[in-house]
Amino acid sequence: MIKLHDKNFKPYLKEEQILAAIDKMAKEIAADYKDETPLFVGVLNGAFMFVADFLKAYQHPCEVSFVRLSSYQGLTSTGIVETLLDVPEEIEGKSVIILEDVVDTGRTLKQLVHLFSNTNVKEFKIGTLFYKSDVYNGEYTIDYVGLEIPDHFIVGYGLDYNELGRNLREVYQLNQTDMINLVLFGKPGAGKGTQAGFLKEKYNLKHISTGDVFRYNIKNGTELGNLAKSYIDKGDLVPDEVTIDMLKAEVEKNPDAAGFIFDGFPRTAAQAEALDNFLESKDMKVNATIALEAEDDILVERLLERGKSSGRSDDQDESKIRNRFDEYNEKTAPLKAYYEEQGKFHSVNGIGDIDEITKRLSKVIDSL
Repeated sequence: MIKLHDKNFKPYLKEEQILAAIDKMAKEIAADYKDETPLFVGVLNGAFMFVADFLKAYQHPCEVSFVRLSSYQGLTSTGIVETLLDVPEEIEGKSVIILEDVVDTGRTLKQLVHLFSNTNVKEFKIGTLFYKSDVYNGEYTIDYVGLEIPDHFIVGYGLDYNELGRNLREVYQLNQTDMINLVLFGKPGAGKGTQAGFLKEKYNLKHISTGDVFRYNIKNGTELGNLAKSYIDKGDLVPDEVTIDMLKAEVEKNPDAAGFIFDGFPRTAAQAEALDNFLESKDMKVNATIALEAEDDILVERLLERGKSSGRSDDQDESKIRNRFDEYNEKTAPLKAYYEEQGKFHSVNGIGDIDEITKRLSKVIDSL
């Protein structure tokens, strides 16, 4: 295992596997072009190591040049491909073979094809060392492939994570085996806070309670706290974007956590989608959503008892409590459908001794 910046990576492809794939590509291309002099165009920065080893394996007349494009920051593509080094001059009438380090979504490939579309080359083909067929949009034919791999983030052998890892001789894959991100549901009084406290200790997770995060930001007068307060003071709902930005800040403050428990967010399907998008930008995901289930009458008794010591007025009035249950049911129904469609929704009996409930929750988590 190696660590680059804030992420851990585990061994994925050995150097001999990579070189064997390159040798295979070189033989395939030689079978098509050994009787002419093709121009190989490497894509910087990622393909520099691949191109060097490919040329050693390709023992026939050829020329080489480079273009440079950029679309990645950190773990994800920005979606905007920038040309940093343009196509070489004097390519008219030549057979051009692009050598890419990795083809995934195809955004960079589209820009490459565009770069060469206004040139009078004899022929234009595409070769890639690594090919993520699961996410490739299929717009252009990939003529030569070294290794077909799943859609995992990889570093090494020219590929980087925020510029680190390019010089590694082997390829490493982002290690997410320990990462567990949970969304905890439950009606008021279901025991989410109590159980989150046990689970965060057992699994080294960071508990992010939306209520606590709001109170912290407002109390400390942070920029986001002041912004949220401005909506609250006017009687308006705080926009999802503000809440998500607060959650982002909490996640980024805890880079060493083995995962997160999100409590109190999301509350709507739109918020769930926003959370998914944010986690995806960090190459993370929600692993499971767990609902602590209990009968309304039992929860009413719990809350009325809690209200005797908490001082909360909404814990002392049964009609207000049941209104909160109705609101929960109304908002959670589409959320349940959202996560069930992803195969991530789990229901756990929230009645019983605290230890028993923790064991039920742990059984779900351990199965992930």
